[in-house]
Amino acid sequence: MAKKRSRKSKKNKKFAKKRFLKNWYKGPHKSFKRSYREDYTRETKVPGIIYHIFKSFGMIFKNWKLFLPFLIIVVVLNALFVGIMNEANYVQFQDILDETSEQVSGGDIGSVAKAGLLLMSTISTGGLSGESSEAAVVFGVLIFLIIWLVTIFLLRHIMAGHKVKLRDGLYNAMTPLISTFVVFIVVLFQCIPIFLLIIAYSAAVQTEFLSTPFYALVFFVFAVVMILISGYLLSSSLMAFVAVSAPGLYPMRALSAASEMMMGRRVKLILRIIALIMVLAVMWVVVMLPLILFDMWMKTFEWTEGIPFVPICLTIMTSFTCIYITTYLYLYYRWMLKN
Repeated sequence: MAKKRSRKSKKNKKFAKKRFLKNWYKGPHKSFKRSYREDYTRETKVPGIIYHIFKSFGMIFKNWKLFLPFLIIVVVLNALFVGIMNEANYVQFQDILDETSEQVSGGDIGSVAKAGLLLMSTISTGGLSGESSEAAVVFGVLIFLIIWLVTIFLLRHIMAGHKVKLRDGLYNAMTPLISTFVVFIVVLFQCIPIFLLIIAYSAAVQTEFLSTPFYALVFFVFAVVMILISGYLLSSSLMAFVAVSAPGLYPMRALSAASEMMMGRRVKLILRIIALIMVLAVMWVVVMLPLILFDMWMKTFEWTEGIPFVPICLTIMTSFTCIYITTYLYLYYRWMLKN
């Protein structure tokens, strides 16, 4: 009997030690202990990227009675508090492009090419909104957080099979606003390597630092390191940005849970983000190019001058893009929770 008790006590101590080590050491990369690949390689059963892309569109268009009024509200908020691009600035873009085309190609540039260059120049110069004052930037961040929280609130109830109204989302989705803003600040800090890369690149271009092949190679290595650091950090923080929208979840706990959930899965998320960027680029070209061409034809009539058609379309597309990005990431988060 004594031998059986001693064996039992040793077995209990062994299991207690395993439980202690499991609670103290949660996953690899958390101490100086070596992490083996088989320890952090985790199977992920989620739908494919193509299905993911069309499922995100389907969630929005299937529930258009919710998202269309929400899109209108967001566009109005942007127009009131952030502002839309001035029509005079857009006309100035057109005049500059006309002068450049006459100097380069003798004015033989096609309408489609002109529309594409107008779209690229408008986006690249930050002309999607009005003057970027400090108040406009603050309101822009707040409107983005509202889009994020309301969209997730609506999707959560839709996927749960509940009947939800837009009014419920607007009134009840703002509860985790402060927690979401804290995670947003953490995301900004994790983007510091990319910000440093942008500053270093602008300084290198001005000082012709990249003209020497060796220095160009050094800068390339520096750029890769900065992008990898931010990419590694942001790959889990994006999921924390979704997780923190759950009621009662604190921001630091959401960041920790998202880091554990994405362990060994970051590359797959990065591939999804790359696919998302490509889809958004195609969507903007397919939607905005015909609208810019229509605006160029419409401006041949004198009475249409001064109508900010393209700036309004740009604001609508920007708001819809935010809703689509939120839907895309939330669906992936829900699928990841099942693994």
